Amino acid sequence: MMANLTTKLRLPNFKETQWQILAGPVLIMMILAMMVLPLPAFALDTLFTFNIVLSLMILLVAMFTQNTLDFSSFPIVLLFSTLLRLALNIASTRIILMEGHTGASAAGRVVEAFGHFLVGGNFAIGIIVFTILIIINFMVITKGAGRIAEVGARFVLDGMPGKQMAIDADLNAGLIGEEEAKKRRREVTMESDFYGSMDGASKFVRGDAMAGLLIMAINIVGGLIIGILQHDLSFADAAQTYTLLTIGDGLVAQIPALIISTAAGVIVTRVSSETDVGEQMVSQLFNNPRVMLLAAGVIGLLGIIPGMPNLVFLLFTAALLGLAWWLRGQQMAELSGTKRSTGMDSAEISEAVQAPEASWSDVEMEDVLGLEVGYRLIPMVDNTQDGQLLTRIRGIRKKFAQKMGFLPPAIHICDNLDLKPTEYRILLKGIEIGGGEVKPERWMAIDPGCAEGKLEGLPGIDPAFNLPAVWIDEVMRERALTLGYTVVDPASVIATHLNHLIDTHTDELFSRQETQQLLERITKEMPKLIEDLIPDTISLSLFHKVLQNLLAERISIRDMRTIIDTLAEHAPTQTDADELTAQVRIRLARAITHQWFGNSPDIEVIGLDPNLERLLIQATQNSSALEPGIAEKMIEHAGQAISQQSTLGVAPVLLVNQPLRLMLSRFLRRVYPQLVVLSNFEISSNRTVHMSYTIGGAQ
Repeated sequence: MMANLTTKLRLPNFKETQWQILAGPVLIMMILAMMVLPLPAFALDTLFTFNIVLSLMILLVAMFTQNTLDFSSFPIVLLFSTLLRLALNIASTRIILMEGHTGASAAGRVVEAFGHFLVGGNFAIGIIVFTILIIINFMVITKGAGRIAEVGARFVLDGMPGKQMAIDADLNAGLIGEEEAKKRRREVTMESDFYGSMDGASKFVRGDAMAGLLIMAINIVGGLIIGILQHDLSFADAAQTYTLLTIGDGLVAQIPALIISTAAGVIVTRVSSETDVGEQMVSQLFNNPRVMLLAAGVIGLLGIIPGMPNLVFLLFTAALLGLAWWLRGQQMAELSGTKRSTGMDSAEISEAVQAPEASWSDVEMEDVLGLEVGYRLIPMVDNTQDGQLLTRIRGIRKKFAQKMGFLPPAIHICDNLDLKPTEYRILLKGIEIGGGEVKPERWMAIDPGCAEGKLEGLPGIDPAFNLPAVWIDEVMRERALTLGYTVVDPASVIATHLNHLIDTHTDELFSRQETQQLLERITKEMPKLIEDLIPDTISLSLFHKVLQNLLAERISIRDMRTIIDTLAEHAPTQTDADELTAQVRIRLARAITHQWFGNSPDIEVIGLDPNLERLLIQATQNSSALEPGIAEKMIEHAGQAISQQSTLGVAPVLLVNQPLRLMLSRFLRRVYPQLVVLSNFEISSNRTVHMSYTIGGAQ
């Protein structure tokens, strides 16, 4: 029963579309049949009339189309209509040469009407009119439309990378979904294909015009030969009969060709808007009364000159003055209506018209993360040109989320013409936090400090870590690797710099919005725990501040179970974010130790001299400031310690007593952001600690 019902429901839809599927093949078969089979005069009349109706329909559809892609089938329609006209030319030529001696109606009433009525039965006038139509079609309309289509195809192709990049940027920023992105990409591709097809389809019409000239010549010469030699007609009678039939045949074919050429010109010259061509022309030509007044003045001056057609010129002058008066009245009525509704005078209304009322849509929010590139770097962020930077940026966000425990904001990518062609810059909340210049056709060879030998190329600096580098050709890549250089492509240079800056500003990327999204993610796995914690035990603001403190010192928040358990234990008695952060860090000791030292049982750290440590503890307890000399000495020794740790190939970790950790972290990390300050409670008990450098002591 259900199967029968489904069949009944689907059957009408199949019937509705079946004829559309067969329309193309049937039309092609009819065209081929017209080229091969002889047609009676009545059939020719019917088909010639159908050709005229079809051309008018195509022109009207082009006029009422609001968007170019709404008539994307125009190139194939142009091909079919051209084939139809050529097939009719062949069929009419056959019947003209076979039956032309019988009279002017041999090829049907339509050809006879065009041959006698339109040109008055004068074949000389007919030849001239036919030639003029060919020239207009071939030299003016078709040539212009073909040129516009060619330029349009070139501009659309040149603009594709920018459009694709804008679509990918909106997709990455979350402004559109995957389906909308696919739709926009499909529209961009269709637009490019359409203008490319129009560039080629215009050649059909040009070829049709040339074929019309040749067919006319063949028909006249062939008609004269057949009429004189086979039907014993005089030269004058044969010329009169066959020439008029040929002219009628040519006109009945070339007038629809001219109409379709005009439709092609309308399609490629229109600008996409919410109005059709007629509305655009009327609204833009007849909207300024001053234009009407000036035109009326010029025509009026010509109309009073003796010898000119005064009546016609003065009639047009009166019509233009009347139109100007009517337009002025319309504008004044609109202004007075606006004044009554708003209470403003004319000057205020004029200013309001020029400057529309501001709305919330005019407020543009800053993107959290942004990447701006010069125009030569656009292919690097364009998937259609094998640009890999977008893929790497997605990989950076995914890897960061797995490492740090939250998803960073989407990165908005756009081009910036104010930048140099090979420059880029990275923005955080609209403010530049980094940038550089890359050579898209070269590779960057970075000297990590142990490279031997020199390379030929353009000198540069690695933007992420400020290491000396050289931009080399790809053929020198293997040699650079042999010499100890680190060789990366331009996309990797930008991706590495972006990744480094995201790591550096992790806490600024973690806003209340990310906190709320993280809670929603955790609630799915631990709903009861979150319900009891927020907001009964700890507020959302305090929870966000604790997590932000951890991220500020590059501590991952992936272990949310431990973090929540610790906060649930200490938050009822402690409301200071720094103290709660310290308790969470102690509970995360194993993860912190593994983050900076891996699985090594022996760890190398920087320590404090005992005397300096006692002095700092006293200053902390008494809330007194350090002497400037001691502070400068600590900063100097910290720099030396970081250099030594780098030489040893270990992380620059300063190990201090718990009461000093926060104070020293805030003090020293201002100068050395790469320095890690840990307390002795944040090191796993199963590790052996070695002091490789002591700040404040004799080295």
